[in-house]
Amino acid sequence: MSERDSGSLGRAKATSRAKTSDQASFGAFVRKPVEKAEGKAKAQVSAAASGAAEMRLETAESWPADAVEVGKIVDAYGLKGWVKVAAHADAGHGGDALLSAKRWWLLQGRERKSAPSLQSKTHSDSIVAQLGGVADRDVALAMRGTRVYISRSEFPALDADEFYWVDLIGLDVVNVAGVHLGKVADMIDNGAHSVLRIEYPASDKTGKPATAERLIPFVGVFVKTVDQAARQITVDWEADY
Repeated sequence: MSERDSGSLGRAKATSRAKTSDQASFGAFVRKPVEKAEGKAKAQVSAAASGAAEMRLETAESWPADAVEVGKIVDAYGLKGWVKVAAHADAGHGGDALLSAKRWWLLQGRERKSAPSLQSKTHSDSIVAQLGGVADRDVALAMRGTRVYISRSEFPALDADEFYWVDLIGLDVVNVAGVHLGKVADMIDNGAHSVLRIEYPASDKTGKPATAERLIPFVGVFVKTVDQAARQITVDWEADY
């Protein structure tokens, strides 16, 4: 994470979530379906009513401390100023936050701006949106390459047994015997389930300090508890595995 930005989560990571069900044990990550009908736009609360319908300049100080990068503007969409966003998660993952957030935080080079999301919808494998202050296609085209952030507080709420990947990064991992195994550095999606990538201090062949990693499948047989308040995950996993 750099400056006050939360940084990119990578493809298929922004809002993947874990869910318990009769078919999936605790910790199994599943995808949430997203409305595919392109003709249905999700209109946000009118920003005009709050007097914040236009794009505004921001600074590092005014940038949300909980901003999470969720995608990048890749093109204009249509002739009326809509933008097309490639989410850092497949459609159905990162789209949730992009569709629900009332304000998008925009970083283009070193320039920071924010804009209200007036309307947004899924379109094929991307998200398209109408932003306040973007009135025509030329303005939308000029925004290509802009990184899109959403305040973590605007992410859709999850059930008690569900987790956003961004909330797992940095948590301590201990086994059931209380041995510290390291910290979650990243999450990996192998198609069948998610995997915790854990980093811990070690030594290289010459005895110099180094960083090692271990991979633990995020499935119920191994992951026993996730305590976000204590910032700790307990796993059934030996230190010498």
